[in-house]
Amino acid sequence: MTSSTPFHNMDHYLAIPRVSGLALSPDGKRLVTTVATLNNKATEYKSALWELDPEGARPARRITRSAKGEAGAVFTASGDLYFTSARPDPETSEDDPVNALWLLPAAGGEARVVLSRAGGISEVLTASAAEATFVSASVLSGAADESEDEERRKSRKDKSVAAILHSGYPVRNWDADLGPAEPRLFAVEPDTQADTEKRADAAAVPTTVDALPPLKLRNLTPHVRGQLRESHSSVSPDGKTIYTTLNRGVARGDMRGDLVSVDTESGTMRTLLDTEGLDFYAGPVSPDNGTLAFVAESHTTPQEAPRVRMNLLDVATGQSRELAPDWDRWGHPVAWLPDGSSVLVTADDDGASPLFAVSVADGAVTRVTKDASAYTNVLVAPDGKTAYALRSSYEFPSEVVRIDLASGEVTRLQAPAERPSFPGKLERVETAAADGVRVPGYLALPEGASEANPAPLLLWIHGGPLGSWNAWTWRWNPWLLTAKGYAVLLPDPALSTGYGQDYIQRGWGDWGKNPYTDLMALTDAVEKRTDIDHTRTAAMGGSFGGYMANWVAGNTDRFKAIVTHASLWALDQFGATTDAAMYWLKEMTPEMIEANSPHHHVENISTPMLVVHGDKDYRVPIGEGLRLWYELLSKSKLAADDDGKTPHRFLYFPDENHWVLQPQHSKVWYGVVEQFLAKHVLDKDLGLPETLGL
Repeated sequence: MTSSTPFHNMDHYLAIPRVSGLALSPDGKRLVTTVATLNNKATEYKSALWELDPEGARPARRITRSAKGEAGAVFTASGDLYFTSARPDPETSEDDPVNALWLLPAAGGEARVVLSRAGGISEVLTASAAEATFVSASVLSGAADESEDEERRKSRKDKSVAAILHSGYPVRNWDADLGPAEPRLFAVEPDTQADTEKRADAAAVPTTVDALPPLKLRNLTPHVRGQLRESHSSVSPDGKTIYTTLNRGVARGDMRGDLVSVDTESGTMRTLLDTEGLDFYAGPVSPDNGTLAFVAESHTTPQEAPRVRMNLLDVATGQSRELAPDWDRWGHPVAWLPDGSSVLVTADDDGASPLFAVSVADGAVTRVTKDASAYTNVLVAPDGKTAYALRSSYEFPSEVVRIDLASGEVTRLQAPAERPSFPGKLERVETAAADGVRVPGYLALPEGASEANPAPLLLWIHGGPLGSWNAWTWRWNPWLLTAKGYAVLLPDPALSTGYGQDYIQRGWGDWGKNPYTDLMALTDAVEKRTDIDHTRTAAMGGSFGGYMANWVAGNTDRFKAIVTHASLWALDQFGATTDAAMYWLKEMTPEMIEANSPHHHVENISTPMLVVHGDKDYRVPIGEGLRLWYELLSKSKLAADDDGKTPHRFLYFPDENHWVLQPQHSKVWYGVVEQFLAKHVLDKDLGLPETLGL
């Protein structure tokens, strides 16, 4: 077996550059992406901006460099490049810089800070056909202006006050404590008063010819409180309107996402769509500024899974219509063709997430990309013949590509790093469930797997549950385990996206039924292969996948080991403590919660389990992991013996969230998982990571 791939060495794997984000200049001649690389201590990723040749002829070149890193690149209509960074301003002596707005001029030269504020800058938005720039930034809700916001922040910091008084829900999100700062939308404008004063001073002390006029922020949404959290905003090409979601609190701690427009000149906010039981999400605006593509997602009930529908809104009349109503996929509009004839859309589809073109006239859907890859960050060239995007699959991480929209031909552009070679091969597999429905998945096979040398099998269950194994993941990467000789099965059971609404509905509210039996059916089918060793198997999952791992543990003893990460254990406890209880409590009735809760089956668990949880996980709170761990030790068939010993293990991260993001902890995670699996699946004793101090 070869050992030449990065997946045979965690240090090499962690050092692979990671590409994200994409920006295209208005003339289509410049393409910029963000590349994250590991720092010298291997404890953190730092990002930088790289420019790629849209034609693919020239090598990629790095255009920013700092210890703090840069991100959020976006071009202005004139070709200047904005980005955000917390790196120090070379023209000031600020000791503790915040995430500021930086400008890299189209004419060339070094980047410079053009706007800095105490609360930092979160996101930059620009209009494609007008010199209009906007930012998303947070303010303390009681502050009347920027000056008072800065004073209040300083006061809280100086007096070490961290308390937050809430009057609504939610109060946490993923790993963030919400408040007291709240997001707002600002227009970035010339500071005419400061410019006048600067010019007066220049009469006595001349400035250099490259001096930029000072900028200021104008708050466009001063009264929205926390309602813009997690809202995606779209700017019309003429820069006159911003469309976004206003997350409005309603009765009994619930929320609804209304579609609103903000007039960027007056700051007037207008509600466009406000419908009980629906959330609206703004998509791209047509080139003539007249039509907004948006998504409507229905609220769930215990009987009905969500439905996601694409729509078009005539902004002049306020009339909307569904786009492609007969298409049984959850489409997400990403861009318009320059002539306004079609909207480009991505959607999960049978183990991929291709790019589609949807006709505005009749809703006809045409698949553009033909490969089994996932496409994101789609941008259309001015001629309308070409698009650029990030593409990934289980065979390669995100890379920048050029797409011929007529033929669907995809060309990989010269990149900052080459594709990493992986140890093994990827196959598409499927079986039929008991009800006759097709259950698909991927199987990553190690090199050398054969009838003479069958590979042990790892069942990996995806999270969501509304998701699919269809794109590269750095956190749950199968090739790290195929490098150790395992085959990794990646199933898409009931509730998975990309197979139609009925496929989602057949698992809705019954997590322990069709999702579970689908997983077992595909595992059965794969275990019949001669290159798989059915006597050496394990199951793993995170989030919903962790829930399923817990359910598997209590309902079958077929596996040698089970790894459960950030998992739901006691559903009655979970429902009111997760950061988004308003969604969960609409999904299952108390009776359904009772019937589907894994903790009721703890006495049946006879499989060694590795429990993994981060203390900063607010989506699946640490109480789930703590209760699971104690009940395994006190109630399972492998409970602690008279000497307090048990084969179960608990890997706890005090400073990680729903995922394990820090590189050194990712290395520990894989090291502990490998040791646990080797012991129980392969009957081998491997050492634990030395950094655990054991």
